[in-house]
Amino acid sequence: MAEYSPEMRQFACVLHLYHIKAYNYLRKILPLPHPCSLTNWLSADEAAAGFSNNSFLCLQEKVERGEQDYCYCALMVQDMSLQKQREWDPQTQHLTGFVDLGAGILDADEAPLASEAIILMAVGISSPWAAPLGYFFVNSTTGYLLAQLLRQAINKLNNIGIRVLAVTAGATARGAETARALGIRMDAERIQCTFQHPPGSAHSITYFFDVCHALQLIRNALQCFQEIEWPGDTVRWQHVVELAALQEQRVLEPCSPKSGRPGSKGSYYLKVNLATQLFSEGVADALEHLQHLGLASFQNCSGTVKFVRLMSHLYDVFHGRGPYRMGLKGPLLAGNYTKITHLFNEAKSFFVTLMDSMGRYIIKSKRKLGFLSLLLNAESLKWLYTNYVCPEGTPSHHLLAYAFSLDPLELFLRTLQQVCGSGSPTCTVFQAAYHKLLAGCNLAPGSPHSSSSGSTSSWDIAQSRRRDLTLGSICAQYNPARGRTLATEYPYCAGLLVHEGLHGSALSNALTDLSLRVQSITCTAGFIAEQLASDLQCEACVASLFESDENRLRCRSVLYIKKLGGVSLPSASVYHITSISEQVLNQYGKVGDSNKNTKLWHLALEQKIFQELLGESPLFPTLTNHLFDGEVCVNNHYTILVKEITQCYLNIRTNHAKHLDLKYHCGRHRLKRVRGKHLFPSPLGSCQSGS
Repeated sequence: MAEYSPEMRQFACVLHLYHIKAYNYLRKILPLPHPCSLTNWLSADEAAAGFSNNSFLCLQEKVERGEQDYCYCALMVQDMSLQKQREWDPQTQHLTGFVDLGAGILDADEAPLASEAIILMAVGISSPWAAPLGYFFVNSTTGYLLAQLLRQAINKLNNIGIRVLAVTAGATARGAETARALGIRMDAERIQCTFQHPPGSAHSITYFFDVCHALQLIRNALQCFQEIEWPGDTVRWQHVVELAALQEQRVLEPCSPKSGRPGSKGSYYLKVNLATQLFSEGVADALEHLQHLGLASFQNCSGTVKFVRLMSHLYDVFHGRGPYRMGLKGPLLAGNYTKITHLFNEAKSFFVTLMDSMGRYIIKSKRKLGFLSLLLNAESLKWLYTNYVCPEGTPSHHLLAYAFSLDPLELFLRTLQQVCGSGSPTCTVFQAAYHKLLAGCNLAPGSPHSSSSGSTSSWDIAQSRRRDLTLGSICAQYNPARGRTLATEYPYCAGLLVHEGLHGSALSNALTDLSLRVQSITCTAGFIAEQLASDLQCEACVASLFESDENRLRCRSVLYIKKLGGVSLPSASVYHITSISEQVLNQYGKVGDSNKNTKLWHLALEQKIFQELLGESPLFPTLTNHLFDGEVCVNNHYTILVKEITQCYLNIRTNHAKHLDLKYHCGRHRLKRVRGKHLFPSPLGSCQSGS
């Protein structure tokens, strides 16, 4: 191998990756090496293009130490756009920016400039570790090229004792081309979910499409057809549009007997949580609830409800994130396999019968890829369970379906993009950023690339990747004015508390009335909840910010109560944190003191507030199960919420107090009491269970 010149190595690698049949033919004429030997030429040290020797060396050490979690993995591939630019590297004394497949830069006048970087990553299937395997600079990416790179990566992993069980790519035209190049067959009647590697061997590898991409395609199909027919019912896109456009909808319904007014009519106002995912259980429950209330726009929505609920259940299965989750969201185990198989069979019988308004089957139309992707994923997941979970002596007793999505690789790419800066990076900038991340790479479970990602977790990446699948994206698409965030102006109700700090005096006579003070804190807490809800991407966290209603417990993550013309009714936990913050602020400092360092003062006040909250009754009872959605750690959504509420309140009381000249208005904007209940009967209301 060492006798080949650099030019011959580049020729052999490029020819093999782009056209293996031509390579095999020329091997009969020229002394070209066996394709398996090319793996060494496609590898590089440090952070150069090609397979990273350092990453493979670290994985090999773990396998040799007998760590079983690293003996099996899933392989995923994704591309990243680059800026075409020729640059001079003073260290190597060469021009950079050309195509580089790991065998050296194609440095010549006629050599094409690189426009994309292909990144490969290995992910644990039973333990959440992730390892970037390398990257390649290419001018144009094809499905055949991706298939060849995947086969080379499988060879290199096999050489160090790691067996690849699955491959994941995007649900795109390129991903479908990659699947066909590997030997995957996508046909609703006869699906071939595995391919052999090496070709002709007994070792089979499953293929997955990214579930987030698949749901985007299904959303596009529903929006394109507007109505989808299936035996006995109809799925209508307009129901989703009407739900997303629901803004401060006044709802009338009979009051409960507890109100003492049987037969009378009560009213409240509903507002939609725009962070809610379209294909979620909450949307299905909300549609049913609005239909039950008698709203004309949501009548005959049973078909839409069934479709949304089925998509939600499939996403839960394909996105199981950890061994602590329960039901469909948990790992694939022997205990829930029967239930999951029944769901897959229901989805297949449902998908093959869907038709457009002209009576044409959607599974055979131009919008079929999203549905076929989910069917292929279902077959792949069942195949893995049958061959690697069910039999005795298998390597794993459970599977984390999350490992078969592109979320781990997207998390790495998001961090890489942050290091590179805004816009598409050049090859030089990309290499420098990749080298920086690779130097701090940690292959420990749950930490694919050191601490470079900051507080960003894989759960947050999963939420942000589904941003265009939220009700907010639909609302902004049909009515951009309603998709705007809240204004930064603070309502006068916050001034009830600001007014005191503004003058640095004792409580005014108006605030000596405890009921008025409770009203003031409640209004401020409601405004804080709305401010945070406009930025949060997590529907569970948004739902925990607002007051609940026993009639909407199943859909409270989608619909929450709002006072018309005022602010939303905050949850008891938000109210409690706001109240404690006010007490600490009154006790430890004056508002608007210019002699104090605002940042240091805020940090000191936050510390005092957290000390006051320690030992109190549990906050946010609805987030108890939500803690297991992401990484089980201290810096989770629960602690972030407490911190955000505290900081938002301090900003209202300090940074903006000097800009307000507010007067107390008595008797205006009274809080509406829902269904005859007191707003907050106790400091924490219904908070009974810990988080």
